[in-house]
Amino acid sequence: MGDCVQLKLQANIEEEAAMATYSIGDFSRREILRMSTILGATSVVSTKFAFAQTALQRTPGQILGPFYPVKPFDQNADLTKVAGRPGRAEGEILNVMGRVLNLKGEPVRSAKVEVWQANAHGRYTHPSDTNPAPLDPNFEGSAVLTTDSEGRYRFKTIKPAAYPVGPNTIRPAHIHFEVYGRQDRLVTQMYFEGNPYNNADRFLQSAGRTELLITKLLPPPPEFEPESKLVLFDIVLYAG
Repeated sequence: MGDCVQLKLQANIEEEAAMATYSIGDFSRREILRMSTILGATSVVSTKFAFAQTALQRTPGQILGPFYPVKPFDQNADLTKVAGRPGRAEGEILNVMGRVLNLKGEPVRSAKVEVWQANAHGRYTHPSDTNPAPLDPNFEGSAVLTTDSEGRYRFKTIKPAAYPVGPNTIRPAHIHFEVYGRQDRLVTQMYFEGNPYNNADRFLQSAGRTELLITKLLPPPPEFEPESKLVLFDIVLYAG
């Protein structure tokens, strides 16, 4: 099994123990027991993960883009709901999670992780976005998270749509990340396997190691909504 797969498997095993913006104490005993069942392979993977730590590569950088949020980021791990509004965002539900690590494989604790994205129609909640696609009143599309003691983060969102950036250019679906560690800052984007616009996207292809940015939609663990998907995305900084 490849290094990247082992790293993502370790993240899948560990990140369920705590949400990025909450401590394990916020979960009920029943939830913790359910997580323990899923994460039972921890001891098996730990030794293999030690090998994966020796081969990490920095996550490729990407452009910040023109739609960095102008309003303050919400400190909220659930982007599918807007405070004070009864509805829910349109689109396929994604549970995105991973770890922020340095090149040695050490967790970057208390890293700030900003995320922002387009909605399920390919429109950003940003005054400069002139895309005629509709806005979603139940989706503002941004949040700020803080990694826990193991470098883990987690948030719930919807899968964004591709969108036009000119008469002949379509950007593939992606989610923006800006990560602040103790020493490093990284701006990057997370993409989705199988998107028909990936191969033609000059920003993604400029990354070189595109496999470090392209994620798979995985079946959800039992405690997640059955129609949702799990997405694993580890972010590697130089020093942390």
